[in-house]
Amino acid sequence: MEKAVTHIPETVAPPAFIRREGVPLILFALLLLAPFVARFFAESYLLALFSRTMIFAIAALSLDLILGYGALVSFGHAAFLGFGAYGVGILAAHGVSEASLQLPLALASSALFALVTGALSLRTKGVYFIMITLAFGQMAFFLAVSLAAYGGDDGMTLPSRSRLFGFDVLEDDRALYFLILLALLGSYLVSRAIVMSRFGRVIRGARENPQRMAAIGFPLFRYQLTMYVIAGTMCGLAGFLLANQTGFVSPAYMTWQRSGELIVMVVLGGLGSLHGAILGAAAFLLLEEWLSGFTEHWKMIFGPFLVLVVLFARGGLLGAFRRLGIGGAR
Repeated sequence: MEKAVTHIPETVAPPAFIRREGVPLILFALLLLAPFVARFFAESYLLALFSRTMIFAIAALSLDLILGYGALVSFGHAAFLGFGAYGVGILAAHGVSEASLQLPLALASSALFALVTGALSLRTKGVYFIMITLAFGQMAFFLAVSLAAYGGDDGMTLPSRSRLFGFDVLEDDRALYFLILLALLGSYLVSRAIVMSRFGRVIRGARENPQRMAAIGFPLFRYQLTMYVIAGTMCGLAGFLLANQTGFVSPAYMTWQRSGELIVMVVLGGLGSLHGAILGAAAFLLLEEWLSGFTEHWKMIFGPFLVLVVLFARGGLLGAFRRLGIGGAR
């Protein structure tokens, strides 16, 4: 008699599109749904929390462009956040609350600072680059502290949020939330286009083997400086949004500790992955909010957690997702 053959069904793998785009789709879907869910809970609190999370996700995304893809460890990146915020605050102090004027100033000042400091910093490598970016960041911090007309060390409270073409649209927390979400989505898509372009491939090549890239004729200094300016400008956008979300501008936005937190967000989510930076920012800020409810020394708990992630979750939180079969385009 012939033996009956038992058919063992094969494991059905997720569709290729879901494997590639799973994490970004889930992240943006959750962020889109959050305001509607918040209506049934503490809406004002949750909108503020998630708005702040998305703003720092933009800042982390900008840092990932130079840190994750360019291997440039900057301890002065938060300076661009402060320049963007002061672009709003300084004009608001003089009675100019129009976003069409504030936003260009915020972006232009951040880009100019990135151009000047990047042109000097990128002539160094390794620990020297880290130290010179830290020095420039502290210079920006003390410059903001010295601005007594704009609050000095105490910062300044904005009289109102920015107006969009004369309308007080952003006074509504929901409208501001969706504007921030749109800015995050735009920043992600632009960053992704840059990384996938020939320009982005040169930056990644310089990270892996700068000598070889230079030997075949690529002017690495110009490529890296361009990426540095793009990252600084994007972080300036986050500063513009942060000033509007908090209604406050302070030199504290520029401290080296804030730059360190941005680095932690990128590492926690996964270096060299754009949606990893968004995931890392969300994890950092939500854990901060949760742990600070137990103790004001929440960093003593968060520190060991970060060490465990670095040691055992290779590639950060996104690396853990990839091992579960859900990855995403880099």
